Amino acid sequence: MNRHRTALSVLLSAGALVAGVLTAATPSIAADAPTSFRPHQTQGFWTAERMRAATPLDVTAVPGAARTAVATSAAPTAVAPTAAAPAASPTAFPQAGGAWTGGGAVVKTSGRVFFTMGSRTASCSGNSITSANGSTVMTAGHCVKYQHAWHTNWVFVPAYNNGSAPYGQWSATKTFATDQWAASEDMNMDVGLAVVAPLNGQTLSQAVGAQGVLFNGGYNKKMYSFGFPAAAPYDGTKLVYCSGNSGKDFLLTKDHSLGCNMTGGSSGGPWFQDFNEATGLGTQVSVNSFGYTFLPNRMYGPYLGNEAKAAYDKAHAS
Repeated sequence: MNRHRTALSVLLSAGALVAGVLTAATPSIAADAPTSFRPHQTQGFWTAERMRAATPLDVTAVPGAARTAVATSAAPTAVAPTAAAPAASPTAFPQAGGAWTGGGAVVKTSGRVFFTMGSRTASCSGNSITSANGSTVMTAGHCVKYQHAWHTNWVFVPAYNNGSAPYGQWSATKTFATDQWAASEDMNMDVGLAVVAPLNGQTLSQAVGAQGVLFNGGYNKKMYSFGFPAAAPYDGTKLVYCSGNSGKDFLLTKDHSLGCNMTGGSSGGPWFQDFNEATGLGTQVSVNSFGYTFLPNRMYGPYLGNEAKAAYDKAHAS
């Protein structure tokens, strides 16, 4: 993936910066750091050219920094999907990474996330999830806040297609992260959410539907992961998926683990269990988060436990 990394690499967006430009130091944010943010928006900022040119960031994280145990003993909490979808042709399982051609609901609920990070424009992936406000996107924590700063000009583009936004650009009115990510950028808790403003008189879920979510669902599941990787060999123009039997990280985190060759830009894309290839509906249980340099073609995603549920509760009722 052409990335010079010393420990874990965060798949924040798509493409290659000079290694070492953004290296995370031991987090030093106070424990009472804000867990939500109202991002500044510049009207008309995200042109097709700017979306295509959004620079990817290759970020390294210091091993051992601010890791905490993840509680996994709580009872599962499920949120059902919002809508069904037309049937589609089944695809291969397992799959280490390839274009999704099956159609279905996931084509519309998933999309690219664009934001300004300092002086750079960058991208991630995200997914529309069922919520009380009908306007909630789940993504990775580092796709809403990184290195002690919240991103601005944050938009979600469902069904992104090479610069076009067939269902519009959905601007965030407020972004959220788990308390642990906001305070110390704990890799175990790399979960972010955004509440987006209505567009053309509709909420996000009315326009594109929304997937269900499961908290405290356990490990070792048959899993599907989706995203818009943009670093080589991908270019960010199409929805890519991986599928297989997931495991559990045995090294530095308590994350899920899945064989997957997606690259930068896929961060924040959804992981589903109980995924139906015919309808494109599933139950979201994680997001693309990071990969180890020395374990290529493997993706890791945070366990959605009580901490992620608390962040979701704040977002979906906002």
